[in-house]
Amino acid sequence: MGYLRFLTVFVLSLGAVVHSGEAEHAAGQAGKSGMEVFKSPTCGCCTKWVEHVQSAGFEVAVNHPADLDRIKTDHGIASHYQSCHTTVTREGYVFEGHIPARYLQEFLSNPPENARGLAVPGMPAGSPGMEMGRRFSPYRIFVLKTDGSREVFREVLSAGEQYQ
Repeated sequence: MGYLRFLTVFVLSLGAVVHSGEAEHAAGQAGKSGMEVFKSPTCGCCTKWVEHVQSAGFEVAVNHPADLDRIKTDHGIASHYQSCHTTVTREGYVFEGHIPARYLQEFLSNPPENARGLAVPGMPAGSPGMEMGRRFSPYRIFVLKTDGSREVFREVLSAGEQYQ
């Protein structure tokens, strides 16, 4: 009877350690998540955005597809959410446009239910990669849902909010 109790406690403890390790690993991977960026080879703002997310610790592979619109279509990015580059993570999430790294990390640390990814439509002045001196245009980051709907994830009202 003592042996069964010991074995039960041991198995439960082992499960807690494994679960704790998985949670720590997942939290650590949020900042190290691998990304595949699809962009035009001549787009300078996309290159600057890639540098921005790399400096935040993301691993990035850059691709220059012959048909960038096809990538967007294949990943279900509606035309009114499109920007100049599309990013796909190891986890299968899609990130469209100039999303600040801090919000990518926040999303990956705790993805909203039924989320496919995030999108910043267009190319807002002052967003990462689109820096233009002191010029800044407030913008919204949308959560793209698996059912085709969307909701506001964050509103970025000042340039400083992007890097806190």
